[in-house]
Amino acid sequence: MPKKKLKNIPLLPLRGLLVYPTMVLHIDVGRERSVFAIEHAIAQDNLIFLATQRDISNENPEPEDLYTIGTLALVKSMTQLPNGTNRILIEGVERAEWSNYEEADLYPVVEVTSYPDSDEKGAESEALMRTLLTYFEKYSKVSKKVTKETYDSVASIVEPGRLADMIASHLPLKLIAKQEVLEMTDVNERLEWLISRLYNEQEVLNLERKINERVKEAMERTQKEFYLREQMKAIQTELGDKDGKGLEVAELTVQIEKAGMPKEVKEAALRELDRYEKIPSAAAESGIIRNYIEWLITLPWSDASEEQLNINRSEEILNRDHDGLETVKERILEYLAVRQLTNSLRGPILCLDGPPGVGKTSLARSIAESLGRKFVRISLGGVRDESEIRGHRRTYVGAMPGRIIQGMKKAGTINPVFLLDEIDKMSNDFRGDPSSAMLEVLDPEQNHSFSDHYIEEAYNLSNVLFIATANDLSVIPGPLRDRMEIISIAGYTEIEKCSIAKNHLIPKQLKEHGLTKSQVRFGDPAILEIVRYYTREAGVRGLERQIAGICRKAAKIIVTGEKKSLSISPKTLEMLIGKKKFRYGQAETVNQIGVATGLAYTQVGGDTLQIEVSLSPGKGQLLLTGKLGDVMKESAQTALSYVRSKTKEYGIDPNFHETCDIHIHVPEGATPKDGPSAGVTIATALVSALTKRPIRREVGMTGEITLRGRVLPIGGLKEKSLSAHRAGLTTIILPKDNERDIEDIPESVREQLTFKLVSDAEEVLEIALEENSK
Repeated sequence: MPKKKLKNIPLLPLRGLLVYPTMVLHIDVGRERSVFAIEHAIAQDNLIFLATQRDISNENPEPEDLYTIGTLALVKSMTQLPNGTNRILIEGVERAEWSNYEEADLYPVVEVTSYPDSDEKGAESEALMRTLLTYFEKYSKVSKKVTKETYDSVASIVEPGRLADMIASHLPLKLIAKQEVLEMTDVNERLEWLISRLYNEQEVLNLERKINERVKEAMERTQKEFYLREQMKAIQTELGDKDGKGLEVAELTVQIEKAGMPKEVKEAALRELDRYEKIPSAAAESGIIRNYIEWLITLPWSDASEEQLNINRSEEILNRDHDGLETVKERILEYLAVRQLTNSLRGPILCLDGPPGVGKTSLARSIAESLGRKFVRISLGGVRDESEIRGHRRTYVGAMPGRIIQGMKKAGTINPVFLLDEIDKMSNDFRGDPSSAMLEVLDPEQNHSFSDHYIEEAYNLSNVLFIATANDLSVIPGPLRDRMEIISIAGYTEIEKCSIAKNHLIPKQLKEHGLTKSQVRFGDPAILEIVRYYTREAGVRGLERQIAGICRKAAKIIVTGEKKSLSISPKTLEMLIGKKKFRYGQAETVNQIGVATGLAYTQVGGDTLQIEVSLSPGKGQLLLTGKLGDVMKESAQTALSYVRSKTKEYGIDPNFHETCDIHIHVPEGATPKDGPSAGVTIATALVSALTKRPIRREVGMTGEITLRGRVLPIGGLKEKSLSAHRAGLTTIILPKDNERDIEDIPESVREQLTFKLVSDAEEVLEIALEENSK
């Protein structure tokens, strides 16, 4: 149909509302300009133009705020409501477009161009109408917003345009979509658009129905669980659990969320919590599950100590707490330097090896302080059950995690300094091998997922700095020893012991005994006297006991009023702690026949060993005494065979083995002795006894011997050298292959010793024996 133009039509802006042609509805009008426009329309010919606002919040819309396509309508009636609002009855007439906006007498008027729908129906329009009605029928059956009466009313419409407008008014379209339909002047285009929209709407409704069904099922399940939980609470109340577990479970849930657990661990904790909630409190398993959950909550999963990566500060702390031990300090500072550069280095596995009392444990504590980390110590001495390391399985009564997990809980952080004290004292029996369980703990490639039997979930130990201590590396299994970086602490020289006593032990003992430096004064000569004549050890533990004994005596003297202060000198030591217990040095006072001084490496550090050989008439019997091990017995046999092969060179009776018995004795028979370094000492003592040539008293020796007299290298040269220095020896005979180890000996000791490097037993005898007087 042709377009029609009308002038001076009052304009009524609509907010959030749109009117299609042929629609009849009530509209409430409150704005003064709108009321004037309606009154003017009624006074003229009842025609008014309805234009929808783009923004419904705008109270006074301008022309650009209105859609240009709207509806030309008739005002049927206007009624004033009690609240002052005017209600009008509107009937849409035709689509139209406004132009030439003008303000006239307090209301806008426009020129309107109408777009009436064509009444002609072609085959395409008929097909589109039928399809549209089919989809609308399906929609009306699914949707609750369209009643059967509404559908019947719509189905009776025969005009295509009116059908499209009527169906559009019943669909849940947004305002912008309704405006899009209004702006479609082509009827077929409008029908196609609505078919597409109804198809999509039908799919959405089907999805909504499925969602509603799932929600309904979930709600029913939730209601069922709620009902069962209420029943369970009632049963628990009857059994004596008055409050049930609801509050407790809620608190545990919050704690699990805050614990910072990995996803897998968190899921396991929540599963166990769900089991705990369903089990009655009286059940034995309830306490087991609760204990397990508490362990998971209290373990550190992500909390880490903030490292203080300051090498100068760390060096200052290490030097403050420890004299000597340069190798260990250097290793820690190297670790700190690399850590500062990369910030990603895994914690090394250090093993401090040395005799008792040299400060291995206190050194580990100082390392923790220098790094700014928490310090945890566990003692492994006597541990023979694998579950001590890996924990017990929760099926056992009294099950608990292993010592590693217990230590991590105590630390409260994921990166403590963890001291494994006395790792060499672990043993094994029918309950398992704990040293094998330690392999996973101390392997940087595995300990990021350490498995404890009790916790069951993987725990990350890769951020931990493990430090182990040991007195004897030989008893540690090879695979475990291979995972650790061994740092040997040989022992202290006299100078270092005096410095340690002066700077650390004496202030510590004075404080523990309630004394001050002015009340008890230790002179340097007295400290040296204590070191030389009252202790014989590689470390300083015995030295600290002697100082503590002096402090106790001094406290008694001061408290009884005998003296107000005490000055400790060599003369007062015997009165305070008794007579001297040791001779300073064990070197012989004169050169003796058949007595050689060997150097040994024991569990308590280096030591000197007197080997005596005595000849008596007999039939060549070899007697070995002194509680010798198999290795030393074999060394004695080898030395004897070597001497027999060299009788001509040394001027020995070739038939001595048939005419005399040989007795080899190592004093202190109650002490076990073994090791592969006594060969040259036994051979020297044998040759001395057989040739009647004395052995130089100031000479100590170490090295193993072969049947052909070759001297083999030994270990523990630093410890043996310190023991020789303590014993007052001045010359040490050692294998030539050990020349590189001399650098490890403290310079203060090297200066007072003469090292003789040998490769053959003849060289040993030439140095150790006096010249033949014949």
